[in-house]
Amino acid sequence: MLSLSDKITCSFPFCQVFLDSLAVSSCYYFAYGSNMNPARMRARGLDFLTAEAAHLTNFVLCFNKEAHNNPGVAYANVVPAHDQHVEGVLYRLRGQGDIALMDHYEGTPVRYSREVLSVQTIETTQNAWVYMANPAYITRGLLPQSRYIQHLLAGAEFLSEGYLEWLQQQPCHQVEDGCPQRGLQYND
Repeated sequence: MLSLSDKITCSFPFCQVFLDSLAVSSCYYFAYGSNMNPARMRARGLDFLTAEAAHLTNFVLCFNKEAHNNPGVAYANVVPAHDQHVEGVLYRLRGQGDIALMDHYEGTPVRYSREVLSVQTIETTQNAWVYMANPAYITRGLLPQSRYIQHLLAGAEFLSEGYLEWLQQQPCHQVEDGCPQRGLQYND
């Protein structure tokens, strides 16, 4: 069985050119919401090549995107905010077909738009696709469900301790299952 780090080779020149083109066509996607959960990504048919910690500077994480199938419930969104940052997971996807599949799950272009923004990893700055809620679907005063927050927390290995604690303190629906009622804006 091959792992993602194995290089696939082919003895036929045309085959190797094709395999090499797949590596070149990969793209990056920055997840800050429920897709920080690698298992969720795989369940959606997205077999990413790599995943690493990253952050988006001068943005803040908000729970203000209306859930299309659950009135009064919020999904994550990022909005510009000077001197703030959003932590998340930078996925290297196999290609543009994977990001098109993400569009389906994110409701793009209606509910979210997809933008190219620069995100920082420990080693570099990388341009990546980032989904941002369309203004028509933004509502103040919404709360996420605790099961949604659990998807964000599943990305714990990619988050700083302070950011993880901040996520754990987010107010949300279904308080009885372990999600506290208090919430703070994250400032590191």
